[in-house]
Amino acid sequence: MAEAQVEATRGKLSLQKSAITSDDITVLINLVGQVQGVVLYGLSEKMGLSLVSRILGQNCTELNSLAQSGIAELGNVITGRATVKLSQAGYQSNISPPTLITGSGVQISTLDFSRIVVPLQTDLGYIIVHLALRSSPPGMQSANFVPLKIQTIAGPSSNT
Repeated sequence: MAEAQVEATRGKLSLQKSAITSDDITVLINLVGQVQGVVLYGLSEKMGLSLVSRILGQNCTELNSLAQSGIAELGNVITGRATVKLSQAGYQSNISPPTLITGSGVQISTLDFSRIVVPLQTDLGYIIVHLALRSSPPGMQSANFVPLKIQTIAGPSSNT
């Protein structure tokens, strides 16, 4: 992650089909074209603030609109660079603007579509990348065939 001057080491890859519960911050980006699907970046608030602080060269201590925008843009840049690599390999795709989900406890499901989970360790903490991507069927490159379901998980009742 050159923008934040952070080295990332990839952990063990896994394949998941079950729903995930979001981290403090989740950046969601859709791909359409010859490769389509969704990329999710999950990280703690502390990690997000540390990344934005490095990018901006100033200490960010709260998840305000500037910090949120910086975190979302980082996901956008990483995914954009990946689509350039895909294009060079002959697979044209476009990405959506990033969607930022804040607050843990949101359940995100790609339903029956499996995801590759890529844990990345940095000196600032972990980022977990979820890749639910596939080749588009011929003639269907403008549609997104990875269904998403996002719902809030109810916490314990506060009624006494």
